[in-house]
Amino acid sequence: MPDGFRDKAALVTGGGSGIGRATCLAFAREGARVAVADVDLEGAEETVRLMDGVGGRGVALQVDVTKAGEVAALVDKVVEEFGKLDCAFNNAGIGGEVMNTHEYPEDDWDRVLDVNLKGVWLCMKYEIPVMLRQGGGAIVNTASIYGLGGSAGYIAYNAAKHGVVGVTRTAALEYAEVGVRVNAVCPGYILTPMTIPGIEANPELERKMVSQTPMGRMGKPGEIAEAVVWLCSDAASFVTGHTMTSDGGYMAQ
Repeated sequence: MPDGFRDKAALVTGGGSGIGRATCLAFAREGARVAVADVDLEGAEETVRLMDGVGGRGVALQVDVTKAGEVAALVDKVVEEFGKLDCAFNNAGIGGEVMNTHEYPEDDWDRVLDVNLKGVWLCMKYEIPVMLRQGGGAIVNTASIYGLGGSAGYIAYNAAKHGVVGVTRTAALEYAEVGVRVNAVCPGYILTPMTIPGIEANPELERKMVSQTPMGRMGKPGEIAEAVVWLCSDAASFVTGHTMTSDGGYMAQ
């Protein structure tokens, strides 16, 4: 990984577990100062403790990304703490129910779209002005292979992740000439706190995921983290509006 994060400040939402936690640790190992944001403050605090073990400097902050006031206050706090915001990984997300379209509960639809799509937009809404004042920055949003193709039973999650791809491309075009790069990472089947409970309850689910992945295994959170850190690095200085799959070959089929 290129050495270019010394003295840089990063914000990671959903940083209290899974891909978010792995990304916080990856940023910390590269020398960045990291704001670890999560609705679960205890999870965020644990991530900061883990960062201490790799020589990182971080702060744990609680946020509900569906609430504009909390997101605005979060970004203000990051700038107050670190003096700037160089990189943002808008990663907070939930899975939602698994059922066919005509059976899907409206309240669950609203919740999934609020967290996974509105939350990403709100984060960008308040992160981008800071980066514009600074003269640049890098944003990565968490989409999914389900944001690039359909999957039966995941109507709300599919809609939200397709939306993340759309808002990423739109924002990338809007700010391409002013130094703010916006990209998305599209994970495949990854072993995280979102997927592990389902696997433990139904071992056949893991076999299905592995069988659909050409590499023959599920991914690790750290493998997504490395993609995110690269997208935020100077090595990716000519990359914007990109949807980077890290999926073991799933989308190549």
